[in-house]
Amino acid sequence: MDWNLQTAEDLAAALRAGEVSSAELTDEAIDRIERDDKAINAICVRDFERARAAARDADQARARGEDRPLLGIPVTVKESYDMAGLPTTWGMPQFRDYVPDEDAVQVSRLKAAGAVILGKTNVPLGLQDIQSFNEIYGTTSNPWDHDRTSGGSSGGSAAALALGFGALSIGSDLAGSLRTPAHFCGIYAHKPTLGLTATRGMIAPPGPAWPVEIDLAVAGPMARSARDLMLLLDVMAGPDPLTLGKAYDVTLPPARHERLSDFRVLVVDEHPLIPTGSAVRAGVNRVADALADGGARVDRRTPLLPDLAEAATIYMQLLFSGSVARFPVDAYEELQARAAALSPDDQGLAAAQLRAMVLSHRDWLETNNRREIHRHGWRQFFAEYDAVVCPITPTPAFPHDHNPNPLERRLDIDGAAYPYFDQLAWAGVPTMPGLPATAIPTGRTANGLPVGVQLIGPMFEDRTPLRLAELLERDLGGFQPPRLDYTIV
Repeated sequence: MDWNLQTAEDLAAALRAGEVSSAELTDEAIDRIERDDKAINAICVRDFERARAAARDADQARARGEDRPLLGIPVTVKESYDMAGLPTTWGMPQFRDYVPDEDAVQVSRLKAAGAVILGKTNVPLGLQDIQSFNEIYGTTSNPWDHDRTSGGSSGGSAAALALGFGALSIGSDLAGSLRTPAHFCGIYAHKPTLGLTATRGMIAPPGPAWPVEIDLAVAGPMARSARDLMLLLDVMAGPDPLTLGKAYDVTLPPARHERLSDFRVLVVDEHPLIPTGSAVRAGVNRVADALADGGARVDRRTPLLPDLAEAATIYMQLLFSGSVARFPVDAYEELQARAAALSPDDQGLAAAQLRAMVLSHRDWLETNNRREIHRHGWRQFFAEYDAVVCPITPTPAFPHDHNPNPLERRLDIDGAAYPYFDQLAWAGVPTMPGLPATAIPTGRTANGLPVGVQLIGPMFEDRTPLRLAELLERDLGGFQPPRLDYTIV
Protein backbone atom coordinates (compact mmCIF):
# COMPACT_ATOMS: atom_id res chain seq x y z
CA MET A 1 0.00 0.00 0.00
CA ASP A 2 1.18 3.53 -0.81
CA TRP A 3 0.97 5.38 2.49
CA ASN A 4 2.30 8.72 1.27
CA LEU A 5 -1.02 10.39 0.50
CA GLN A 6 -2.94 9.05 3.49
CA THR A 7 -4.11 11.44 6.19
CA ALA A 8 -2.25 11.71 9.47
CA GLU A 9 -5.36 10.39 11.22
CA ASP A 10 -5.33 7.25 9.03
CA LEU A 11 -1.60 6.79 9.51
CA ALA A 12 -2.00 7.01 13.29
CA ALA A 13 -4.72 4.34 13.17
CA ALA A 14 -2.55 2.08 11.02
CA LEU A 15 0.40 2.52 13.36
CA ARG A 16 -1.73 1.67 16.39
CA ALA A 17 -3.09 -1.41 14.62
CA GLY A 18 0.40 -2.58 13.68
CA GLU A 19 -0.37 -2.44 9.95
CA VAL A 20 2.77 -0.40 9.28
CA SER A 21 5.78 0.85 11.21
CA SER A 22 7.07 4.40 11.48
CA ALA A 23 10.33 3.22 9.92
CA GLU A 24 8.40 2.01 6.88
CA LEU A 25 6.41 5.23 6.60
CA THR A 26 9.57 7.30 6.89
CA ASP A 27 11.47 5.29 4.30
CA GLU A 28 8.53 5.58 1.88
CA ALA A 29 8.34 9.33 2.38
CA ILE A 30 12.10 9.72 1.88
CA ASP A 31 11.96 7.61 -1.28
CA ARG A 32 9.16 9.79 -2.62
CA ILE A 33 11.05 13.01 -1.89
CA GLU A 34 14.21 11.69 -3.56
CA ARG A 35 12.20 10.62 -6.58
CA ASP A 36 9.80 13.54 -7.08
CA ASP A 37 11.18 16.67 -5.45
CA LYS A 38 13.69 17.38 -8.22
CA ALA A 39 10.86 18.83 -10.29
CA ILE A 40 9.26 20.87 -7.50
CA ASN A 41 12.01 21.79 -5.00
CA ALA A 42 9.79 21.84 -1.93
CA ILE A 43 12.19 20.31 0.63
CA CYS A 44 15.11 22.71 0.87
CA VAL A 45 16.83 21.14 3.91
CA ARG A 46 16.77 17.35 4.27
CA ASP A 47 17.23 15.67 7.64
CA PHE A 48 16.80 12.04 6.66
CA GLU A 49 19.35 10.46 8.99
CA ARG A 50 17.79 11.97 12.11
CA ALA A 51 14.32 11.21 10.73
CA ARG A 52 15.13 7.51 10.40
CA ALA A 53 16.50 7.50 13.94
CA ALA A 54 13.35 9.23 15.24
CA ALA A 55 11.20 6.69 13.42
CA ARG A 56 13.04 3.80 15.07
CA ASP A 57 12.59 5.49 18.44
CA ALA A 58 8.87 5.91 17.74
CA ASP A 59 8.47 2.22 16.90
CA GLN A 60 10.27 1.26 20.08
CA ALA A 61 8.10 3.64 22.11
CA ARG A 62 4.96 2.13 20.62
CA ALA A 63 6.23 -1.36 21.40
CA ARG A 64 6.51 -0.23 25.04
CA GLY A 65 2.85 0.77 24.98
CA GLU A 66 3.29 4.51 24.44
CA ASP A 67 0.86 6.47 22.30
CA ARG A 68 1.16 10.18 21.53
CA PRO A 69 -0.85 12.32 19.08
CA LEU A 70 1.73 12.20 16.25
CA LEU A 71 3.82 9.23 17.32
CA GLY A 72 5.72 7.96 14.29
CA ILE A 73 4.06 10.23 11.69
CA PRO A 74 6.38 11.85 9.09
CA VAL A 75 6.05 15.65 8.87
CA THR A 76 7.90 18.68 7.56
CA VAL A 77 8.67 22.11 9.01
CA LYS A 78 8.85 25.50 7.32
CA GLU A 79 12.46 26.65 6.93
CA SER A 80 11.83 29.72 9.05
CA TYR A 81 11.45 27.67 12.25
CA ASP A 82 14.61 27.17 14.29
CA MET A 83 15.62 23.53 14.44
CA ALA A 84 18.82 22.65 16.29
CA GLY A 85 21.49 21.42 13.91
CA LEU A 86 19.82 22.65 10.71
CA PRO A 87 20.19 26.03 8.97
CA THR A 88 17.58 28.73 9.48
CA THR A 89 18.12 31.34 6.78
CA TRP A 90 14.70 32.76 5.84
CA GLY A 91 16.19 32.59 2.34
CA MET A 92 18.65 35.41 3.11
CA PRO A 93 22.10 34.75 1.61
CA GLN A 94 23.99 36.46 4.42
CA PHE A 95 22.66 33.84 6.83
CA ARG A 96 23.19 30.73 4.70
CA ASP A 97 25.51 29.31 7.39
CA TYR A 98 23.42 30.25 10.43
CA VAL A 99 22.54 27.15 12.47
CA PRO A 100 20.59 27.65 15.72
CA ASP A 101 21.34 25.47 18.72
CA GLU A 102 17.78 25.36 20.05
CA ASP A 103 14.45 24.24 18.61
CA ALA A 104 11.57 26.62 18.10
CA VAL A 105 8.77 26.02 20.58
CA GLN A 106 6.58 24.52 17.82
CA VAL A 107 9.35 22.16 16.72
CA SER A 108 9.69 21.06 20.34
CA ARG A 109 5.94 20.42 20.47
CA LEU A 110 6.08 18.34 17.29
CA LYS A 111 8.87 16.22 18.73
CA ALA A 112 7.10 15.86 22.08
CA ALA A 113 4.01 14.63 20.21
CA GLY A 114 6.17 11.96 18.55
CA ALA A 115 6.39 13.38 15.02
CA VAL A 116 9.21 12.34 12.69
CA ILE A 117 10.60 15.47 11.03
CA LEU A 118 11.84 14.80 7.49
CA GLY A 119 13.27 18.25 6.85
CA LYS A 120 12.49 21.89 6.19
CA THR A 121 10.49 23.46 3.36
CA ASN A 122 11.32 26.37 1.08
CA VAL A 123 10.37 30.02 1.65
CA PRO A 124 10.73 33.41 -0.07
CA LEU A 125 13.45 35.90 0.78
CA GLY A 126 12.75 37.12 4.30
CA LEU A 127 9.28 35.49 4.08
CA GLN A 128 8.16 38.65 2.26
CA ASP A 129 6.59 37.36 -0.92
CA ILE A 130 3.56 35.51 -2.26
CA GLN A 131 5.98 33.12 -3.99
CA SER A 132 8.70 30.85 -2.57
CA PHE A 133 12.08 31.48 -4.15
CA ASN A 134 15.44 32.69 -2.88
CA GLU A 135 19.10 32.74 -3.86
CA ILE A 136 20.08 29.95 -1.47
CA TYR A 137 17.52 27.27 -2.27
CA GLY A 138 16.03 28.32 -5.60
CA THR A 139 12.38 28.24 -6.67
CA THR A 140 9.56 26.01 -5.47
CA SER A 141 7.09 25.29 -8.27
CA ASN A 142 3.41 24.48 -8.15
CA PRO A 143 2.81 20.70 -8.31
CA TRP A 144 -0.09 21.25 -10.71
CA ASP A 145 1.78 23.53 -13.14
CA HIS A 146 5.53 23.93 -12.84
CA ASP A 147 5.44 27.32 -14.56
CA ARG A 148 3.41 28.72 -11.67
CA THR A 149 4.13 29.51 -8.05
CA SER A 150 3.25 27.30 -5.10
CA GLY A 151 2.59 30.46 -3.10
CA GLY A 152 4.34 32.03 -0.17
CA SER A 153 5.61 32.21 2.31
CA SER A 154 4.70 28.62 3.28
CA GLY A 155 4.85 27.53 -0.36
CA GLY A 156 7.35 24.74 0.21
CA SER A 157 5.11 23.17 2.84
CA ALA A 158 2.01 23.32 0.64
CA ALA A 159 3.80 21.77 -2.34
CA ALA A 160 5.30 19.08 -0.12
CA LEU A 161 1.90 18.09 1.23
CA ALA A 162 0.31 17.98 -2.22
CA LEU A 163 3.02 15.54 -3.33
CA GLY A 164 2.92 13.31 -0.25
CA PHE A 165 6.18 14.46 1.35
CA GLY A 166 4.94 13.85 4.89
CA ALA A 167 1.41 13.95 6.25
CA LEU A 168 1.56 17.33 8.01
CA SER A 169 3.55 20.55 8.02
CA ILE A 170 3.78 23.66 10.15
CA GLY A 171 3.85 27.09 8.55
CA SER A 172 3.15 30.68 9.53
CA ASP A 173 0.82 33.43 8.40
CA LEU A 174 1.14 37.21 8.42
CA ALA A 175 -0.27 38.00 4.97
CA GLY A 176 -1.94 34.78 3.91
CA SER A 177 1.25 32.73 4.12
CA LEU A 178 -0.63 29.60 5.23
CA ARG A 179 -3.83 30.14 3.29
CA THR A 180 -2.52 31.31 -0.09
CA PRO A 181 -0.18 28.33 -0.65
CA ALA A 182 -3.00 26.00 0.44
CA HIS A 183 -5.31 27.67 -2.11
CA PHE A 184 -2.67 27.45 -4.85
CA CYS A 185 -1.73 23.81 -4.16
CA GLY A 186 -5.10 22.29 -3.26
CA ILE A 187 -4.49 21.43 0.39
CA TYR A 188 -5.82 22.54 3.80
CA ALA A 189 -4.40 25.12 6.21
CA HIS A 190 -5.56 26.95 9.31
CA LYS A 191 -4.61 30.44 10.44
CA PRO A 192 -5.26 30.31 14.19
CA THR A 193 -6.65 33.11 16.29
CA LEU A 194 -3.88 35.63 16.97
CA GLY A 195 -2.05 34.59 20.14
CA LEU A 196 -3.29 30.99 20.22
CA THR A 197 -0.01 29.43 19.10
CA ALA A 198 3.40 30.41 20.48
CA THR A 199 5.88 31.71 17.89
CA ARG A 200 9.19 31.70 19.78
CA GLY A 201 11.94 30.43 17.50
CA MET A 202 10.10 31.53 14.36
CA ILE A 203 12.31 34.58 14.06
CA ALA A 204 14.59 35.97 11.37
CA PRO A 205 18.23 34.99 11.88
CA PRO A 206 20.35 35.54 13.82
CA GLY A 207 17.66 35.89 16.47
CA PRO A 208 17.68 35.90 19.40
CA ALA A 209 14.63 33.71 19.86
CA TRP A 210 12.87 35.74 22.53
CA PRO A 211 9.28 34.89 23.55
CA VAL A 212 7.83 38.05 22.02
CA GLU A 213 4.31 38.62 20.69
CA ILE A 214 4.43 39.42 16.97
CA ASP A 215 1.57 41.57 15.70
CA LEU A 216 -0.60 39.89 13.03
CA ALA A 217 1.65 36.82 12.72
CA VAL A 218 0.66 33.29 13.75
CA ALA A 219 2.07 29.77 13.57
CA GLY A 220 -0.36 27.26 12.12
CA PRO A 221 -0.99 23.76 10.75
CA MET A 222 -1.13 22.53 7.15
CA ALA A 223 -2.52 19.15 6.08
CA ARG A 224 -4.37 17.14 3.46
CA SER A 225 -7.62 16.99 5.46
CA ALA A 226 -9.64 19.23 7.74
CA ARG A 227 -9.56 16.73 10.60
CA ASP A 228 -5.77 16.62 10.41
CA LEU A 229 -5.68 20.39 10.91
CA MET A 230 -7.44 19.98 14.24
CA LEU A 231 -5.12 17.12 15.20
CA LEU A 232 -2.07 19.31 14.61
CA LEU A 233 -3.61 22.48 16.06
CA ASP A 234 -4.19 20.64 19.34
CA VAL A 235 -0.44 19.96 19.42
CA MET A 236 0.50 23.54 18.54
CA ALA A 237 -2.00 25.50 20.64
CA GLY A 238 -1.07 27.06 23.95
CA PRO A 239 0.98 29.96 25.27
CA ASP A 240 4.75 30.05 25.46
CA PRO A 241 5.92 28.23 28.61
CA LEU A 242 8.37 31.07 29.27
CA THR A 243 5.63 33.70 29.57
CA LEU A 244 1.85 33.29 29.74
CA GLY A 245 2.26 29.53 29.91
CA LYS A 246 3.42 29.93 33.50
CA ALA A 247 -0.12 30.84 34.44
CA TYR A 248 -2.50 29.72 31.71
CA ASP A 249 -3.54 26.63 29.82
CA VAL A 250 -5.66 26.66 26.65
CA THR A 251 -9.01 24.94 26.30
CA LEU A 252 -10.68 25.80 23.02
CA PRO A 253 -14.48 25.83 23.12
CA PRO A 254 -16.20 23.16 21.03
CA ALA A 255 -17.51 23.94 17.58
CA ARG A 256 -20.76 25.85 17.70
CA HIS A 257 -22.49 23.17 15.65
CA GLU A 258 -21.92 19.59 14.55
CA ARG A 259 -24.40 19.52 11.66
CA LEU A 260 -24.14 21.57 8.48
CA SER A 261 -27.81 22.47 8.71
CA ASP A 262 -27.24 24.36 11.95
CA PHE A 263 -24.59 26.75 10.61
CA ARG A 264 -25.37 30.40 9.83
CA VAL A 265 -22.95 31.54 7.11
CA LEU A 266 -22.30 34.76 5.22
CA VAL A 267 -20.88 34.27 1.72
CA VAL A 268 -18.87 37.19 0.31
CA ASP A 269 -17.25 37.12 -3.12
CA GLU A 270 -16.79 40.84 -3.86
CA HIS A 271 -14.20 43.19 -2.36
CA PRO A 272 -14.58 46.95 -2.79
CA LEU A 273 -10.88 47.47 -3.60
CA ILE A 274 -10.01 44.55 -5.90
CA PRO A 275 -12.05 42.35 -8.24
CA THR A 276 -12.50 38.62 -7.76
CA GLY A 277 -11.44 36.47 -10.69
CA SER A 278 -14.05 34.23 -12.28
CA ALA A 279 -12.29 31.00 -11.26
CA VAL A 280 -12.18 32.00 -7.61
CA ARG A 281 -15.76 33.26 -7.70
CA ALA A 282 -16.83 29.87 -9.05
CA GLY A 283 -15.11 28.19 -6.09
CA VAL A 284 -16.94 30.44 -3.63
CA ASN A 285 -20.22 29.60 -5.32
CA ARG A 286 -19.52 25.86 -5.10
CA VAL A 287 -19.18 26.23 -1.35
CA ALA A 288 -22.32 28.36 -1.15
CA ASP A 289 -24.25 25.69 -3.04
CA ALA A 290 -22.92 22.92 -0.79
CA LEU A 291 -23.95 24.91 2.29
CA ALA A 292 -27.42 25.53 0.94
CA ASP A 293 -27.83 21.90 -0.13
CA GLY A 294 -26.85 20.86 3.40
CA GLY A 295 -29.53 23.03 4.94
CA ALA A 296 -27.30 25.79 6.32
CA ARG A 297 -28.57 29.35 6.48
CA VAL A 298 -26.68 31.18 3.72
CA ASP A 299 -26.78 34.96 3.34
CA ARG A 300 -25.00 37.07 0.74
CA ARG A 301 -25.11 40.43 2.54
CA THR A 302 -25.66 41.91 5.97
CA PRO A 303 -25.16 45.36 7.51
CA LEU A 304 -23.28 43.61 10.34
CA LEU A 305 -20.22 42.93 8.15
CA PRO A 306 -17.44 45.41 9.02
CA ASP A 307 -16.42 47.77 6.20
CA LEU A 308 -14.01 45.77 4.00
CA ALA A 309 -12.46 48.83 2.36
CA GLU A 310 -11.56 50.44 5.67
CA ALA A 311 -10.43 47.06 7.01
CA ALA A 312 -8.04 46.60 4.08
CA THR A 313 -6.53 50.04 4.65
CA ILE A 314 -6.05 49.35 8.35
CA TYR A 315 -4.50 45.99 7.54
CA MET A 316 -2.05 47.49 5.03
CA GLN A 317 -1.06 50.15 7.57
CA LEU A 318 -0.38 47.56 10.27
CA LEU A 319 1.36 45.17 7.87
CA PHE A 320 3.62 47.57 6.00
CA SER A 321 4.46 49.82 8.94
CA GLY A 322 6.63 47.04 10.33
CA SER A 323 8.19 45.98 7.05
CA VAL A 324 10.72 48.83 6.83
CA ALA A 325 11.86 49.00 10.45
CA ARG A 326 15.43 48.00 9.53
CA PHE A 327 15.72 49.90 6.26
CA PRO A 328 18.84 52.10 5.87
CA VAL A 329 18.22 55.78 6.62
CA ASP A 330 18.62 56.88 3.00
CA ALA A 331 16.10 54.28 1.79
CA TYR A 332 13.65 55.33 4.50
CA GLU A 333 14.02 58.98 3.57
CA GLU A 334 13.28 58.10 -0.06
CA LEU A 335 10.06 56.40 1.07
CA GLN A 336 9.12 59.48 3.06
CA ALA A 337 9.57 61.66 -0.03
CA ARG A 338 7.49 59.31 -2.19
CA ALA A 339 4.71 59.18 0.41
CA ALA A 340 4.67 62.96 0.72
CA ALA A 341 4.24 63.26 -3.04
CA LEU A 342 1.04 61.19 -3.06
CA SER A 343 -2.17 63.01 -3.82
CA PRO A 344 -4.52 63.22 -0.83
CA ASP A 345 -7.20 61.86 -3.16
CA ASP A 346 -5.23 58.65 -3.73
CA GLN A 347 -6.88 56.20 -1.33
CA GLY A 348 -5.93 52.99 -3.16
CA LEU A 349 -4.21 50.03 -1.56
CA ALA A 350 -0.82 50.86 -3.09
CA ALA A 351 -0.98 54.36 -1.60
CA ALA A 352 -1.99 52.93 1.78
CA GLN A 353 1.00 50.60 1.67
CA LEU A 354 3.43 53.43 0.90
CA ARG A 355 2.02 55.72 3.57
CA ALA A 356 2.18 52.88 6.08
CA MET A 357 5.91 52.44 5.52
CA VAL A 358 6.53 55.87 7.05
CA LEU A 359 3.73 55.85 9.62
CA SER A 360 4.49 57.74 12.83
CA HIS A 361 3.98 56.06 16.17
CA ARG A 362 1.13 58.47 16.90
CA ASP A 363 -0.57 57.45 13.66
CA TRP A 364 0.07 53.77 14.33
CA LEU A 365 -1.71 54.08 17.68
CA GLU A 366 -4.71 55.64 15.95
CA THR A 367 -4.69 52.81 13.38
CA ASN A 368 -4.56 50.27 16.19
CA ASN A 369 -7.54 51.95 17.84
CA ARG A 370 -9.48 51.63 14.58
CA ARG A 371 -8.60 47.94 14.59
CA GLU A 372 -10.25 47.59 18.00
CA ILE A 373 -13.40 49.17 16.61
CA HIS A 374 -13.41 46.53 13.87
CA ARG A 375 -12.86 43.76 16.40
CA HIS A 376 -15.94 44.92 18.27
CA GLY A 377 -17.83 44.92 15.00
CA TRP A 378 -16.81 41.31 14.40
CA ARG A 379 -18.01 40.35 17.88
CA GLN A 380 -21.42 41.75 16.99
CA PHE A 381 -21.32 39.97 13.63
CA PHE A 382 -20.58 36.59 15.19
CA ALA A 383 -23.51 36.94 17.57
CA GLU A 384 -25.66 36.48 14.44
CA TYR A 385 -23.41 34.32 12.21
CA ASP A 386 -21.05 31.39 12.73
CA ALA A 387 -18.69 31.83 9.77
CA VAL A 388 -17.81 33.84 6.68
CA VAL A 389 -16.92 32.20 3.35
CA CYS A 390 -14.75 34.37 1.09
CA PRO A 391 -11.76 34.20 -1.28
CA ILE A 392 -8.16 33.87 -0.15
CA THR A 393 -6.73 35.67 -3.18
CA PRO A 394 -8.45 36.90 -6.36
CA THR A 395 -6.87 34.25 -8.65
CA PRO A 396 -5.54 30.70 -8.73
CA ALA A 397 -1.74 30.26 -8.75
CA PHE A 398 -0.07 32.78 -11.07
CA PRO A 399 3.07 32.30 -13.21
CA HIS A 400 6.48 32.74 -11.57
CA ASP A 401 7.41 36.43 -11.45
CA HIS A 402 10.89 37.13 -10.07
CA ASN A 403 11.09 40.82 -10.86
CA PRO A 404 13.42 42.05 -8.09
CA ASN A 405 11.15 45.05 -7.53
CA PRO A 406 7.79 43.67 -6.35
CA LEU A 407 6.21 47.10 -6.81
CA GLU A 408 6.67 46.69 -10.56
CA ARG A 409 4.92 43.31 -10.66
CA ARG A 410 1.33 43.04 -11.78
CA LEU A 411 -1.36 40.46 -11.08
CA ASP A 412 -3.59 39.41 -13.98
CA ILE A 413 -7.24 39.17 -12.92
CA ASP A 414 -9.33 38.01 -15.87
CA GLY A 415 -7.18 39.97 -18.31
CA ALA A 416 -6.75 43.18 -16.31
CA ALA A 417 -3.54 44.10 -14.46
CA TYR A 418 -3.48 45.13 -10.79
CA PRO A 419 -0.66 46.00 -8.36
CA TYR A 420 0.93 42.79 -7.09
CA PHE A 421 0.37 43.32 -3.37
CA ASP A 422 -3.27 44.37 -3.77
CA GLN A 423 -4.10 40.66 -3.75
CA LEU A 424 -3.39 40.67 0.00
CA ALA A 425 -6.71 42.43 0.64
CA TRP A 426 -8.62 39.17 1.09
CA ALA A 427 -5.93 37.65 3.33
CA GLY A 428 -6.23 40.67 5.59
CA VAL A 429 -9.95 40.24 6.26
CA PRO A 430 -9.34 37.84 9.20
CA THR A 431 -5.69 38.77 9.83
CA MET A 432 -6.23 42.41 10.77
CA PRO A 433 -8.68 41.65 13.63
CA GLY A 434 -6.88 38.38 14.54
CA LEU A 435 -9.69 35.97 13.63
CA PRO A 436 -9.18 32.27 12.82
CA ALA A 437 -9.51 31.22 9.17
CA THR A 438 -9.43 27.78 7.58
CA ALA A 439 -8.39 27.34 3.94
CA ILE A 440 -10.10 24.49 2.11
CA PRO A 441 -9.91 23.28 -1.52
CA THR A 442 -13.08 23.66 -3.54
CA GLY A 443 -12.10 22.04 -6.84
CA ARG A 444 -10.07 22.96 -9.90
CA THR A 445 -10.25 25.37 -12.82
CA ALA A 446 -10.74 24.32 -16.45
CA ASN A 447 -6.96 24.14 -16.85
CA GLY A 448 -6.53 22.03 -13.73
CA LEU A 449 -5.38 24.57 -11.14
CA PRO A 450 -6.67 24.20 -7.56
CA VAL A 451 -8.99 26.82 -6.12
CA GLY A 452 -9.79 27.30 -2.43
CA VAL A 453 -11.72 29.53 -0.07
CA GLN A 454 -11.29 30.60 3.54
CA LEU A 455 -13.78 30.00 6.32
CA ILE A 456 -13.49 32.78 8.91
CA GLY A 457 -14.69 32.12 12.44
CA PRO A 458 -15.09 33.89 15.79
CA MET A 459 -12.00 34.76 17.81
CA PHE A 460 -10.69 31.79 19.83
CA GLU A 461 -13.47 29.60 18.47
CA ASP A 462 -11.13 27.90 16.01
CA ARG A 463 -13.00 24.62 16.20
CA THR A 464 -16.02 26.24 14.53
CA PRO A 465 -14.46 26.97 11.09
CA LEU A 466 -12.50 23.71 11.36
CA ARG A 467 -15.70 21.73 11.91
CA LEU A 468 -17.36 23.53 9.02
CA ALA A 469 -14.32 22.67 6.88
CA GLU A 470 -14.67 19.02 7.85
CA LEU A 471 -18.35 18.96 6.87
CA LEU A 472 -17.65 20.69 3.55
CA GLU A 473 -14.74 18.36 2.79
CA ARG A 474 -17.25 15.53 2.68
CA ASP A 475 -19.46 17.36 0.18
CA LEU A 476 -16.79 19.02 -2.00
CA GLY A 477 -14.57 15.98 -2.46
CA GLY A 478 -11.59 17.24 -0.47
CA PHE A 479 -7.93 16.89 -1.41
CA GLN A 480 -7.02 15.52 -4.81
CA PRO A 481 -3.34 14.80 -5.57
CA PRO A 482 -1.68 16.17 -8.71
CA ARG A 483 -0.80 13.60 -11.36
CA LEU A 484 2.86 12.69 -11.23
CA ASP A 485 3.17 12.12 -14.97
CA TYR A 486 5.95 14.61 -15.58
CA THR A 487 9.53 13.66 -16.41
CA ILE A 488 11.96 14.08 -13.56
CA VAL A 489 15.10 15.93 -14.66
